[in-house]
Amino acid sequence: MSVEPARDEGVASVANEGEKVMPKGTDYLLTNTLARPRLLIVDDQTVNIRVLHEIFNELYDVFMATSGESALQQVTRFPPDLILLDVMMPGIDGLEVCRRLKASEETAHIPVIFITAHHQVDDELAGFEAGAVDFISKPINPVIVKVRVNTHMALKRQSDLLKSIAMVDGLTGVANRRRFDEVWPQQCRFCQEIQQPLTLMMIDVDFFKRYNDAYGHQAGDDALRKVASTLSQTFEGAFDPPAITDPPIAEAGSVMPMVARYGGEEFACILPGVDHEGARHWAERLLNAIRALHISHQGAPKGYLTLSLGVAVTTSGQMAAQALIEQADQALYECKAAGRDNFCLHDEAMDISAGPSMG
Repeated sequence: MSVEPARDEGVASVANEGEKVMPKGTDYLLTNTLARPRLLIVDDQTVNIRVLHEIFNELYDVFMATSGESALQQVTRFPPDLILLDVMMPGIDGLEVCRRLKASEETAHIPVIFITAHHQVDDELAGFEAGAVDFISKPINPVIVKVRVNTHMALKRQSDLLKSIAMVDGLTGVANRRRFDEVWPQQCRFCQEIQQPLTLMMIDVDFFKRYNDAYGHQAGDDALRKVASTLSQTFEGAFDPPAITDPPIAEAGSVMPMVARYGGEEFACILPGVDHEGARHWAERLLNAIRALHISHQGAPKGYLTLSLGVAVTTSGQMAAQALIEQADQALYECKAAGRDNFCLHDEAMDISAGPSMG
C-alpha cells in the first residue's frame, strides 16, 4: 500500500499501487449510484488513515484529508458518499466541519460518522447535534467499523438511487428540469475551476402545437420520446470530453454532455469543454440527426419535424449560470424568428451568429 502525496489543497488519495482511484466522470443519471462508492477519511494522524484504508480499500475508493480545512475544500469540489471524521483535530475540529457541511445545501446530504476516543454522553450528544449519523470509538475495532460504515453507505446509496429516479423525466427518459436546475450551476462552477469552455443549448421542437393538433397528443408524446432519444444517442461514443489531469476533479463535475427536458417540447443540453467551434459542430449534428428521422409533420413548412437551437458559449468561465441561460434563450428566439430548423449562437461579446441556411 502507498499513500500518494497531498495535492495543492492538502488532499491526498490513499490507494494500492496501480489501483484506479477514481472512475472517469460521466453524467448519465444513475452513474453516481452504480459507480464504486467514495469514502473520505479525515484525520490528522496518518496512521489512523492507514488502518482504515486497510479495512475499506477493497470496498470503496478511499480518500483522505489531514485537516478540517482541506476536508471542506475536498468535499466541495468532489463530494464523497460518506465521511469518517475525527473529532479532535488542530484548526477546525470535527464538530465544526460537520456543522459547516450540514449548513450547506450541496453537502448536507452526506452522512458523517465521527471517530473519537471520547465516550461521554455529552460528547455523543454534541456530535449528533452537529449532524453526525453515528460514532466509532477508538481504538478502532475492524469488525464494528466495517459493519457501521457499510450500513450507512448502503442507506446513502439507496437514497441516491431514489433521488436519481426522481431526476428522470417520466415521458422521455432523459434528465428532467429539476435535474437540470441542480446540475447547471455545478457545471458552471466546475468548468470555471478547470478553465474549460462550456456550452448550453436550448432546443425547441418546431411547430409542436400544430403537430399535437394534427396527430394527437399520443403521437406527440411518441415524437418527443424519439427526439429525446436521438439527442442523447448523438453524443454516445462521439463526444470527446475535455482532458483533465486530476482524476478526483474529473469525477467532481461531469465531463460528459447532459440532455434534459426543460419543459413541454423544449430540451436543454449541457456540453462541458465545448467552445464556439465545437458548439457549431454539435448543433449541426443534432439538427441533422432529427432531420434524418423524417418524422412526418404536415403542419411544418418542410413537411417533417425539425428543431430550433439557441446556443450560448462561455470560454472565460466568468459568465453567471443564469446569464448563460438568458443568452441561450435569446439565441433561440432569434433562430425561430429567422425561420427555424437552424441554430443561432450567442457568444460572450453579445454577438449572435446563425448556422448555415438549410434552404
